[in-house]
Formats: sequence, C-alpha cells, structure tokens
Amino acid sequence: MNATSDYYSDPSFTIFKLPTWRAHFYKFLSVDIWGNLPGNIQRKISAWYSSFYNKPASKKIIKPYLRINYSDENYLDKFKPPHGKTEFESFQDFFIREFKVLPKNESPYVWPCEGLLCDADKVCDLNLVQVKSDTRYIATVFGLKEGQIPKDYTFTNVFLHNKNYHRIHAPIHGTISRIQHVPGDLVVLRPWIYKESPSLPAFRNERYNIDILDEHGRTWYVSIIGGPAVGTIKLSKDICVGNAVDRLQELSLFYLGSTCCMASPIAPRYHTKNTFVEVGVPY
Repeated sequence: MNATSDYYSDPSFTIFKLPTWRAHFYKFLSVDIWGNLPGNIQRKISAWYSSFYNKPASKKIIKPYLRINYSDENYLDKFKPPHGKTEFESFQDFFIREFKVLPKNESPYVWPCEGLLCDADKVCDLNLVQVKSDTRYIATVFGLKEGQIPKDYTFTNVFLHNKNYHRIHAPIHGTISRIQHVPGDLVVLRPWIYKESPSLPAFRNERYNIDILDEHGRTWYVSIIGGPAVGTIKLSKDICVGNAVDRLQELSLFYLGSTCCMASPIAPRYHTKNTFVEVGVPY
C-alpha cells in the first residue's frame, strides 16, 4: 500500500496475514495471559522494557532503524528533535520526533494521525465486544454510555506502528468540551491478531478521551489509546476543557505504542478499511 500524498516518505508498513490458528494463539497470549496480569505489573514490565529507549546508547539504533524501515534516505529531514533539542539524544527522541512543517491543505476535516485504518464503520453497524464477561459498546471506547454517540456517526481506528509518527493532532477547528482519562490494560495493539475484532484493545486499554465541539455544534470524539511499553500518553500544552483548538493543533504524544480511535459525524471520504492514512490529509 502507498501513501496518498507526496508530503510523506513512507507511512506504510508490512501487514502480516496470519493463519487463523496463529492469530488466535497470539490473541490468547495478549488477552488471556498478559491481559490478566494486574495493571501495576503490566506497567512495571512496560516501564522496564521501554527504559532502554531513553538511554543515550539507544540513539545508535536510529540510523539502522531508518535504513530498514524507510524507503526514503532523507526521511528524517522532515522532522526535528523534540522539546527544542538540537539533536536526537536517544531512540525515544526519534520516536516522538516533531514535524518541521505540518502538511497544509484547505480541507476542514483532516486525519489526526498516521497509520493503518484497521476499522471503519457506522456506529450502528459495529458488533458488540465481550471484555472480561462484560458487554461493551463503541461508546465504551470513549468513556460514554450506549446511546450517547449518535448511531449515524462513523467509528474509525488507526493503528500506529512503531515506525509511524506518534503525535496526535486535532482533526477540526473547535472547542474542547471534555477530557477523560480511563485506566485500563496494556494488551497488544496489533490488529491482525484480532481477526474478528481489530479494535478489541481500544475497549480495554488505558486511554485519554478528548471531545471537540466543531463550528456546527457537532461533537467529534477522539480516543488516544496506549499499549505495551507505553511509558506515557502526554497531553500537549493548552489542551484543556473550554480551550479552542485549531485544525492540526497537537493534542498529545505517545512515548512508545499507540492507537487512535475517533467517532465523527461524517465518514472518511477518501480512505477505506485497511488503507493507510496520514496526518493532515483530508478526512
């Protein structure tokens, strides 16, 4: 699969087509073994695993990682180190890299992140999900009750691979009407191990939910979801209830691993399930 604009070098990655038995096995390891560990144990193991990427020695793997994962040898020229740094001091710095210049277009609705669009359907057409013997609805992802999100809204889930840009941006101009932190698990995010329900981790993992009221009085629901080895989901500056946000204003960043879900009053116009989307291109 290819990118849909020339602004990016290569947001795509290999999608593994696992045999059903292997997908079920990996799901068992993720949900029934790892997912049944107490949350504090999951976080301690994740913190231990991810700590290496904050060490100065980890910057040595940036160049090999670029060669293996990106077709454009000048890929990194579009980005700068985070937090005003003059160079990437660790692999984590590369992971949370910033665009030097964000993409520009005239569309009023844009994608908030880049990655694989692994789920896309009307809220009313999506199946319920069983999590630890509880029935959960699409509204559960966003910390709401069944019926609070209009049934004609469209639910989308974008899986961010390790190679993808890991900052989440506002899809519209609007006003933040709600921010909610939902504690949860850190089960594996990769959608190809959840064949029947690629969005399963979104129903049970730790996440931040941000509601944005657009200029037409419609609410756009954004859920920023963590996974194993996520050190932090950090909200960006000035992301507070009542504050206005501009289209493509940064909402948050991930320190390793992520998925971004959205429930919106319009459906994607140019992308379908199992295609790649990019930050800032028309939604």
